[in-house]
Amino acid sequence: MLGWLLLLPVYFYKYAISPLTPASCRHVPSCSQYAVEAVKIHGPFKGFWLATRRISKCHPWGTHGYDPVPEKEQIKVKKLTLK
Repeated sequence: MLGWLLLLPVYFYKYAISPLTPASCRHVPSCSQYAVEAVKIHGPFKGFWLATRRISKCHPWGTHGYDPVPEKEQIKVKKLTLK
């Protein structure tokens, strides 16, 4: 349910605003498609974080090209060990 609520603005942009503007995303898949896939694969919290990081890179001096959503096992979390 939370994932669906987070994706509501993305779907609104994708179907209501994006068709009225020229294509300008520097990545494949587009940032809106990346956000949808990230939330569906990784859940609302990690997916939202991945989508936010990706959108922050989408500017003229940012990255470009093929940048797929990482698979679940590709994301590594550093675990702290107390000694």
